[in-house]
Amino acid sequence: MMQRLSCFIQVLMLAVLCSSMAVLSVAAQTQTESDLDADMPARNTSSEVADANLHYVSGGSTMLYRGPSEQAPLQRMPVRTPVHHLGCEGEWCEVRLEEGESGYVAADDLSNVWIHIDKDARRLHVYAGPEHLATYNADFGPNVFLDKERRGTLQEQDHWRTPEGMFHVVRLNAESQYYKALVLDYPGPDDAERGLKEGIISDEEYEAIIEAHDERRMPPMSTDLGGWIEIHGDGTGAATTWTRGCVALHNTDLDAVWEYASVGTPVLIQ
Repeated sequence: MMQRLSCFIQVLMLAVLCSSMAVLSVAAQTQTESDLDADMPARNTSSEVADANLHYVSGGSTMLYRGPSEQAPLQRMPVRTPVHHLGCEGEWCEVRLEEGESGYVAADDLSNVWIHIDKDARRLHVYAGPEHLATYNADFGPNVFLDKERRGTLQEQDHWRTPEGMFHVVRLNAESQYYKALVLDYPGPDDAERGLKEGIISDEEYEAIIEAHDERRMPPMSTDLGGWIEIHGDGTGAATTWTRGCVALHNTDLDAVWEYASVGTPVLIQ
């Protein structure tokens, strides 16, 4: 786990992931704090730890301005644009883009929250940059040990798996059949590459998935790779296996995560 998280942190610093969260929820309180600490991903206090000053544009696109007001716009930045956080003045934050340009962005349009889902431990962890904020028990599908390869069915329940890799929240669904849901952008480019190579999807489906990724929007969910992978409610809070590949939290836990997640929130699933 230490080695895997270290690799992720390096990706995190390059891609700029990652803002505040709540305390452990009612369902997670059935465990002691020491139990939760034992299940947390190993963290490193060296330079490999995610820089707390690295943020991303969340919720949707936003405008970069020359100063702390809506005057002198410089450029529009799409959701998930990485920025280096330089400090805030009231409702405005000064940032520097990867290309070097500096300016001001509305503070509400920035975040550094990210989510780590540990399939082995059946836990969901919330971070703000390098700071661990909360841990929750999570329910998974019947085959929690393997990566998702294709759509599962009643006849092929083995494929009701949770995909592994880096994903992002692309939609917050407050009217899910499972209480509420954070919809993830699965399938992604790596899934599309594999699916095309193995003949699971067509060239047209491959192109549609890549285009959606490049435009930072919801990918096609109806291909044979499967889709509609969510972090949703109606979970047991007991880390059981009953979903069709989604990650289910107790409703109280999901309410806490819901307050801090947004469109663009990075989700690492391992």
